[in-house]
Amino acid sequence: MKRIACWTLAAMVTLFLVGSPALAGYAYKTNKPHLGGDVTPVEAFEMLQKNPDHTFLVDCRTRAEYQFVGHAEGSYNVPIRFLTTKVGKKGYSEVGNPDFGKDLLARFNPETDTLIILCRSGNRSCAGCNEAIKAGWAEDKVFNLMGGFEGGKNKNKASSFYGQRWAGGWKLEGLPWTYKMDKTLMYKPDVDKMAGVENNDLLKVAQK
Repeated sequence: MKRIACWTLAAMVTLFLVGSPALAGYAYKTNKPHLGGDVTPVEAFEMLQKNPDHTFLVDCRTRAEYQFVGHAEGSYNVPIRFLTTKVGKKGYSEVGNPDFGKDLLARFNPETDTLIILCRSGNRSCAGCNEAIKAGWAEDKVFNLMGGFEGGKNKNKASSFYGQRWAGGWKLEGLPWTYKMDKTLMYKPDVDKMAGVENNDLLKVAQK
């Protein structure tokens, strides 16, 4: 019985180590070629701590992902693509945000601010880096967050996490994240639009 208990404990420890990118020494890589640099989640966190006034985390996932999957604490949501109501082969289709660069400029200053762009696993963020540089950021002020928020899919068929997003990423590294929605961090055009509607309603009431 003691031997079985020891084997069970050893198996649990092994599974924990395999499932934890931080403890297993997960090797991050760039998913797609892009302009700008690359950072791991831990490196990004250190950059944010070192210069919080001029280093910003930009979450380029859809509004739904940002709200319902959770997001890194303090990250600004600037979607590079929007979900549509059209059903495609893999669920709802997406459409590109033609104003992504303008949205960044409305939030941040390319002369003083460094942007770290993340998405789900590190694909859309590469495109986000390219768009940020097109909008006026220098290449040494834009970074792709490798692994994204959720990480890549586990490819180990022996793992109980096979096929799930359990390979690196901000969340699995144990860095600060939340479900809380802060209007100062949500997609700015949406918040501005709502503020306009509320101001309109107040004006109508005042005119009565």
